[in-house]
Amino acid sequence: MPLDQTFVYMPPQEPLSIIYEDADLVVIDKPAELLSVPGRLPEHHDSAYFRVLEHYPHAKITHRLDMATSGILMFAKHRDAEVAISKMFQARTVKKNYIALVQGKLEGEGSVDVPLITDWENRPRQMVHFELGKSAQTLYQALNYDEQQDITRVLLTPITGRSHQLRVHMMYIGHPITGDKIYHPDPEKSPLKRMALHASYLEFIQPLNGEKVIIQGDVPF
Repeated sequence: MPLDQTFVYMPPQEPLSIIYEDADLVVIDKPAELLSVPGRLPEHHDSAYFRVLEHYPHAKITHRLDMATSGILMFAKHRDAEVAISKMFQARTVKKNYIALVQGKLEGEGSVDVPLITDWENRPRQMVHFELGKSAQTLYQALNYDEQQDITRVLLTPITGRSHQLRVHMMYIGHPITGDKIYHPDPEKSPLKRMALHASYLEFIQPLNGEKVIIQGDVPF
């Protein structure tokens, strides 16, 4: 069933935290459980984009984070910036890192390269499909393992940007993200009251002024 029919939306009410801004861009630290863009129903209107528009009436969305994911989310302040940033993402010249807590002991580093497709009967769930799925690649690096909780802290670098990519790829290799209500078999087992996935790092050349931009946010877990 579509997301709009399956959950009660209770977005966090803390003010937006702006972590980077220039003449063309504004970057926020999106809290977990806040939609990136408005949903279809009136009660799902509150979102990061809606709140940004209150301060920047001409702002445009450049990419999205899942509602349950927190962290770095960038908006263009005007149309020219939106076009330039969109081309930058399409060309995959933006480096993005995420920090996650995953179930089990994940060791070393590696990559996951399995294609993904929407599970239409169970939207918004995505699934691996080797015949019909779209190409998706993720790099991972284990950082440390908590034996008591059986949880590994991991650095994730998406090469592609498919919906739910990091979440499905971690589940696929047997290490679902803790607190993930869609892909973890026991999300309530998580030590946090949220999904442990945070967009922590963004690096790119600002296309309108040529400056190198590095944005690093605090990880809340």
